[in-house]
Amino acid sequence: MFVNRLEELKGIQQRLADDEFQFIIIFGRRRIGKTRMIIEAVKDKPHIYYMATENGNLDSFLSENLGKIPELEYSAKNWEAYFRLMKDRIVVIDEFPNLILEDASVISVFQKIVDTLLAGTRTKLIVLGSSITMMRDKVLSYSSPLYGRRTSSLKLEALRFRHLIEFFPGTDPEELCLLFGVTDGIPYYVEKARMPFWEWLGSEIQRPDSFLRDEVDFLLRYEFKDVGTYKRILEAIALGNHTPSDIRNHIGVKHSDIMPYLRNLQEVEMIERRIPITENERSRRGRYYLKDRMLSFWFRFIHRNRSSIQEGFFDIDSIRKDYQTYMGSVFERIATEFVIDMIKDSRLPMKYDRIGRWWHGGDEVDIVCINDTEKRVLLIEVKWSDLHNNDVKRILGGLEEKSKKMPLNGYSFDHGIVARRSEYKPGLVYDLEDLEQLYVQEKL
Repeated sequence: MFVNRLEELKGIQQRLADDEFQFIIIFGRRRIGKTRMIIEAVKDKPHIYYMATENGNLDSFLSENLGKIPELEYSAKNWEAYFRLMKDRIVVIDEFPNLILEDASVISVFQKIVDTLLAGTRTKLIVLGSSITMMRDKVLSYSSPLYGRRTSSLKLEALRFRHLIEFFPGTDPEELCLLFGVTDGIPYYVEKARMPFWEWLGSEIQRPDSFLRDEVDFLLRYEFKDVGTYKRILEAIALGNHTPSDIRNHIGVKHSDIMPYLRNLQEVEMIERRIPITENERSRRGRYYLKDRMLSFWFRFIHRNRSSIQEGFFDIDSIRKDYQTYMGSVFERIATEFVIDMIKDSRLPMKYDRIGRWWHGGDEVDIVCINDTEKRVLLIEVKWSDLHNNDVKRILGGLEEKSKKMPLNGYSFDHGIVARRSEYKPGLVYDLEDLEQLYVQEKL
């Protein structure tokens, strides 16, 4: 099932139908659905598909495609000779970084192939890669021999929360929020999920072949050699340590420089650095957060319980007890998407130039929307809880007090709430009922 991929799929199919040469680069983290999308795009067209490995690729390519290209049997064993026999075809090379790992000169080889063999033909060359760092540095960067050769590039992102409604039509939105806290909209994980949520999760964790057991180790090994240090840093962040000093103290390396590790984790998009929306990028008040909710879930609930899971006596209730607290940050992400969509749909007081978070001392605001032209600010508190009349009034009053502390002199403020449920919804107060209504209407 393809959800939120139709636009990308249409764009690729249009390029495949073009009479000119196309060199298409598609990348994104593992499990994001790159292979599935390309297979869907070429399924009704004659094509060559090859999944690269870390060694023996010329031999493997020959043996796997001899049936489609019999002339390969008499060809020299190199990529240039192979592509001479594949001109005017659709050629897909999956996990292209593995070719680079096997032989770094392959990038220059492919540059020559594109420039001297394929340019001016009707060939469609599509390369896919899961190593974000390698695709950016070795394939897309200015220093790459392939720079400027691509006719199209696409970075696939995770599905947004609203697309879970299409995967699980008719499901209670609260259940979908719980699921988002595990899957983070990664198609590979979403497709494995079932409803009801707790029944599926309890069963999935106990499966010997569950993707939840070793997934993070698998992802880290693909990107890094020093897996142990990266794992300790990710665990520290998952457990609430968001500044470099707090992370160092948690992992016990007070005098070590962990900044290179943090930069590398940012490069592969496992973590992100956030700054208060009123600060500039060089602010020293930046904090580090896990960007992937599945990583957050794994370190908080799976990693610390690996022994009991392995022994078969793990109790899902041990997750239930803490999951509502965990859902606070998950719902903040969902609420931010909702607010962005409300802005796009002109359902809020105005359009906003910037959206982010704000904190100073002990004060925080979950969502801050700023219109610098009109000097208007919308502050929104996110609550994964059921609110009564007094709760709503108290939270709105608290936002009003926080607005007085923000360094935005001359700006006027609006205040709102996004809650799990609210019995009192004046003005800019929303809950899951409003969220579901917006996204269901969008589908109609």
